[in-house]
Amino acid sequence: MQVVNLVLPLFALILIGYVSAKVSKQSESALGWMNFFIVYVVLPALFFQLIRKAPIESLANLRFIAASSGATVCIFIVSFFLGRWVFRSSFSVASMQAVAGSYSNIGYMGPALTLAALGQDALVPTILVFCVDNAFLFIATPMLMAIAQRSGEQNMFVFVLQVLRRVVLHPFILATLLGIAAAVTDLAVPKAVDTVLDMLKNCAAPAALFTMGVVIAHRKVVVSSFDVPTLLLIKLVLHPLLVYGLMQWLGPFDPVWMYTAVLMASLPPALNIYVLASSYQTYVQEASSIVLVGTVLAILTLTGVLYLIEHGLI
Repeated sequence: MQVVNLVLPLFALILIGYVSAKVSKQSESALGWMNFFIVYVVLPALFFQLIRKAPIESLANLRFIAASSGATVCIFIVSFFLGRWVFRSSFSVASMQAVAGSYSNIGYMGPALTLAALGQDALVPTILVFCVDNAFLFIATPMLMAIAQRSGEQNMFVFVLQVLRRVVLHPFILATLLGIAAAVTDLAVPKAVDTVLDMLKNCAAPAALFTMGVVIAHRKVVVSSFDVPTLLLIKLVLHPLLVYGLMQWLGPFDPVWMYTAVLMASLPPALNIYVLASSYQTYVQEASSIVLVGTVLAILTLTGVLYLIEHGLI
């Protein structure tokens, strides 16, 4: 029952968004301001607040980063090469397949789940996975897509500047960098500002999960080839298994840290997979199917992982 109590509220918020979309019959375009609010306001506030309050010495745990985020990098590379040379996808499509196989819902669901399941001791490892995975994915994805879209006549210097601008100016990366700077300098945030940031941080998960449900309600499942089920298998099974294996190999780690890393890798595919696919107009239908089906399947797989953790089986 404890496992159900942890998982149910997160998926209930997605279901509420799904049902609301079906009942209200509003078009997906009505989500414009909500999407802006999530991407440019509440999630950056969440990232900044989590990072700046973390013990700075704990943020330099390189063995943990190598095990947790190293697995994400490996899965990204495997998914890319699988798409490029097994599924014969174009460079841009293979890039999105790499994102789909490796990007967990670490922003919307991660902190809510790990802190509820494991307590405040899970805060620092959650932040580390969140920061490093997001930094990698939001650097690698625009870089690969820029390479795919680059014109042969484009000046290399201009091309590199465009890639750097896309990476550095992304709100998630900016919030992460500011959070690290605040943690290093022990920045004193005025009480009123801190209160506002906490209010925004606290509504990040409900707003994002509700919006995720609305977006899913407007999507159709498209499984026209083996790439979608293969990427779901990689994301929901291979990714957490690889994290667990690397944690055992590079450890020992505090059990809470190991459980946190495995839980973060076990999360369903992130809604940002669809957001990125839509922004590049590449692999859009398949990305939405991966998010939709992966979220449903994760009810079982994530519950299973929590059960194993609760009973000390991993």
